[in-house]
Amino acid sequence: MKLGELIQTGDWKGEKHVPVIDAPETVAAGEAFEVCLSVGKEIAHPNTTAHHISWMKLFFLPDGAKNPIELADFHYVAHAESPKGADEGPSLCEPKGSVTLKLKTSGTLMALSYCNIHGLWGSEKPLAVK
Repeated sequence: MKLGELIQTGDWKGEKHVPVIDAPETVAAGEAFEVCLSVGKEIAHPNTTAHHISWMKLFFLPDGAKNPIELADFHYVAHAESPKGADEGPSLCEPKGSVTLKLKTSGTLMALSYCNIHGLWGSEKPLAVK
């Protein structure tokens, strides 16, 4: 089995594990713009000690390229764990992150997220650079 065969997809409006890529559809070459990633935008993902999103990654595949470029890596390590017990801790990370980018060419933004129970999830969004 190959890793790519393990990446699950779906519509983020109906599936709480899919990473959501919030970015413009078109940007100007060389101008800064923001990309926001999240999991659970429409349907909240559980965020507990036992069930949580551990990380998200953002990649960019330029049109015509063979390999994607890693743009951002977000790790969430506080899941309300505590010596008092699960979900009793004072801190909890929400699975969200943003990055400011400048691109020279059109391509596809690709995101991966990892749920500690339900595995890898992916999504893509085409992006035109004018």
